[in-house]
Amino acid sequence: MHVQTRVVPEAAGRVKVALLWLLAAAALAVTAGSARGAELIPSVGMTKSVDGNADAKMSGGIALRGDLLPFLKDEIAVSYRSEEQSGGLVRTRMWPVTASLWLQPVPMIYGGAGVGWYNTTYDYDQSVLGSAVKDETKQQFGVHVGGGMRVPLAPAVALDFGGRYVMLRDQESHLVPDHFNPDFWTATLGLGFHF
Repeated sequence: MHVQTRVVPEAAGRVKVALLWLLAAAALAVTAGSARGAELIPSVGMTKSVDGNADAKMSGGIALRGDLLPFLKDEIAVSYRSEEQSGGLVRTRMWPVTASLWLQPVPMIYGGAGVGWYNTTYDYDQSVLGSAVKDETKQQFGVHVGGGMRVPLAPAVALDFGGRYVMLRDQESHLVPDHFNPDFWTATLGLGFHF
């Protein structure tokens, strides 16, 4: 007798998220081990979608930045952001895992670009839309450009002001309009701990 197992879509999504977090943790550990100097940067920020009239929303994240060369830094980061769209009919939650290279021509200023794996969950308001529209989670690659400034506070602590513009492919929606631009701006304030 052959028993066929089936993975429930919700459970499969949770497994993907768990594996992604494990991958991010492993990448952070590798970066920390290989870097000559490493810095852990927890941060809070504001994000603003380019599509729609939504106000800026709070976000949070953590990054590990290491020295590749005296003027070049690598960074692995994980963050979280959430916003409402279409007049509150859908809540979008995003938790990207990103990798960046930052040129640092002078000790206080950096700029560069990177890529990311963007996990996005769309939670539709079932009380208004009914069961015709199901919540969903999508994954996609995106790119970003940005820069920032570091202000030393102590020998191993610095304020980190950063900003980036994230570019993603246009997304389909179950609502009107049926396509939207998911690109967004983000500005962050972090506290870097050098070790």
